Amino acid sequence: MTQFENPILPGSHPDPSVCRAGSDYYLVTSTFEYFPGLPIYHSRDLVHWRLLGHVLDRPSQLPLQGVRASGGLYAPTIRHHEGVFYVVCTLVDGTAKSGNFVVTATDPAGEWSEPRWLPEADGFDPSLFFDDTGRAWWTATREVPGGRSGQTEVWLREFDPVAFELIGEEHVMWSGSLRDSVWLEAPHLYKVDGKYVLLCAEGGTDFEHSVVVATADDVTGPYRGSPLNPVLTHRHLGRDHPIAAVGHADLVCTQDDQWFAVLLATRPYGGYYYNLGRETFLVPVSWEAGGPVFSPGIGRVEARYDVPALPAHPWPEIGPTDDFDAPVLDPAWMFLRTPDEAFWSLTDRPGHLRLRVRPESITDLVTPSLVVRRQQHRDFHASCALEFTPAHPDDAAGLVLLQNNDHHVRLLLGADREVALVRRVSGRDELLATTRLPGGVVRLGFEATGQEYRALVAGAAQEWRPLGEPFDGRVLSTQAAGGFTGVHIGLLATGVGGDWADFDSFTYRSLDG
Repeated sequence: MTQFENPILPGSHPDPSVCRAGSDYYLVTSTFEYFPGLPIYHSRDLVHWRLLGHVLDRPSQLPLQGVRASGGLYAPTIRHHEGVFYVVCTLVDGTAKSGNFVVTATDPAGEWSEPRWLPEADGFDPSLFFDDTGRAWWTATREVPGGRSGQTEVWLREFDPVAFELIGEEHVMWSGSLRDSVWLEAPHLYKVDGKYVLLCAEGGTDFEHSVVVATADDVTGPYRGSPLNPVLTHRHLGRDHPIAAVGHADLVCTQDDQWFAVLLATRPYGGYYYNLGRETFLVPVSWEAGGPVFSPGIGRVEARYDVPALPAHPWPEIGPTDDFDAPVLDPAWMFLRTPDEAFWSLTDRPGHLRLRVRPESITDLVTPSLVVRRQQHRDFHASCALEFTPAHPDDAAGLVLLQNNDHHVRLLLGADREVALVRRVSGRDELLATTRLPGGVVRLGFEATGQEYRALVAGAAQEWRPLGEPFDGRVLSTQAAGGFTGVHIGLLATGVGGDWADFDSFTYRSLDG
């Protein structure tokens, strides 16, 4: 393998942050209203990543009950210092708790601490910087009081890593590279060749996204914007370019003194629509005159690069089918908001995921009996094998394509063995097709070729057949639905309640080329 392919984390993996501990690399991304929160990935070569678990995997750590779609966890930062890993993050629009917090662990694959909330830290997109002087610093973004819409500034204050509090004087570091810039955010601070380098995103997180830089001789400033700003953007390439919305970068230096950046970007298709959400990309970085040069000699994010000069370290491949044979869910599965009760079981009927039918609906800001995984390819097949006998005419179970509570597609088995395909757009349901299947195990599926999605059904011993006509998948994109997430594919049980749906397996595989 001489080259790697971007994105390194396909599907909804926005706002990446990375750190190195010896020869190991760890990466976290935003998860918004999904639980558990903040997936943590591990790599030894920056190309192959394995999912270790989640930073916030206990309900006590993450109160997401009732949070709005695309609320919740925004823009984490991960750092390693003297044997301790730190993750700082913002919980936005929480109904029980909101604001900035820090959690710690000595083993990133182990148990992370309960959050230490910092009420004195206003704003969002926090980051930590451990200086070689022995001091630690907290940076974050906040809107300028009385400023125009989207006008923000980055501020700095000393962080006490023992008391977990901010101390000392506050300093406003920078207000952006352009006179009328908006959403200067995602600040990360580094020290390179004796200079302090402040790396930020600017322009919002969609088409106008960019990476900008300011530098200073002292950590508290004054910071001066680079004359080369923006140091990375794709907004000048047009909406037909295959990679767009480049920004929100974080830098890491390898043990061999090579620099790389992880950042978010999108891959629009079928027009300027990106159902996969904002994904994590990797680009090489060099330094000139005290500033970073992204993708040297090219100046834009490419789909392929030469692999870093690190020993290759692929992880064992994960097969396309989850047979639910393990006693706990694979860490790729998530819930919508924080569950207050265990509505799922892998042990009641071994070899099956059992979901309890509950009245909580995916159309509301609740936690339904639902588990989801990311859509990670433009062309894909996703299907499940299901045994279900409804106890009530309103009970149903099956497969879901979820963007948010008001934009999704449901393929559910209900009473009288009827399978219904329902598309929900802007909060309104539309019945697209129905059919009846024989008793016993049924199979339900979705396939997509670009923005053309179609539903599939089959009895246990039958071949797949389409249900209804293909439908336009662009209703599941951020451009149609709003928010910050990509499509998630889920298994759902919903209705009056009291019975169970047994999923024997779930398959997800790429159909790309």
